[in-house]
Amino acid sequence: MATDQTFVIVGASLAGAKAAETLRTEGFDGRVVLIGEEAERPYERPMLSKEYLRGDKPAEKLYVHDEAFYADNSIDLMTGTRVESVDPGAHEITLAGGRRMPYSRLLLSTGAAPRPLPLPGANLRGVAYLRAMGESDALRVGIRAASRVVVIGAGWIGSEVAASARQLGAEVARLVRGELDDETAAALERDAHDDAATLLGDLERAIARTRLHGGHAAPLVTSSRRRKGRHELLGSIIPDTRDWS
Repeated sequence: MATDQTFVIVGASLAGAKAAETLRTEGFDGRVVLIGEEAERPYERPMLSKEYLRGDKPAEKLYVHDEAFYADNSIDLMTGTRVESVDPGAHEITLAGGRRMPYSRLLLSTGAAPRPLPLPGANLRGVAYLRAMGESDALRVGIRAASRVVVIGAGWIGSEVAASARQLGAEVARLVRGELDDETAAALERDAHDDAATLLGDLERAIARTRLHGGHAAPLVTSSRRRKGRHELLGSIIPDTRDWS
């Protein structure tokens, strides 16, 4: 393959890191550039709401490759770098600060992100979103300092955060849309199989019957449900003005 080609991967995610690895193992000998907005090298996100959030596993267990992998395989890893725009006609991307970078091929592997709640109080201290390693770090500190946690959303991420918060010693309340959130239960059932799906669906319907009685919560965590490429937030917000940062 021609060595003058440049393959740019936007999104230093698990998918992006594995794509860069595959290019090398399949014999691509051009330039490979892997660009990520976060300061960390590529890591896997599932443990952010589980073992890593609880402090059971260190950051080293999350990384896709060891630190030397990218240099050893001639992969230009650009962390802490944001791509502002893509110009397909010119085969160029523009980075934050205005720098332009040409490419021969481009892969977008940025993934999805929770949508901010469009409600008053959504920017108060004590309201957290979970997607990045740093957010999991801050959330762990917040949960340990809190007596009660409210989780908005009853999908997989919300369920895992709720379970982790209980294991960290906090009381947990979950807010879902509707008295019986059959849609959320059905979404979980679609992601599981057979008896496990039935159990999860029944559990979610039972949880949805509970009521939240008074008081404020700290911290408040938002989670999202992915459906057909979109993330939809479920529930509403109980703001808390206490400083738990």
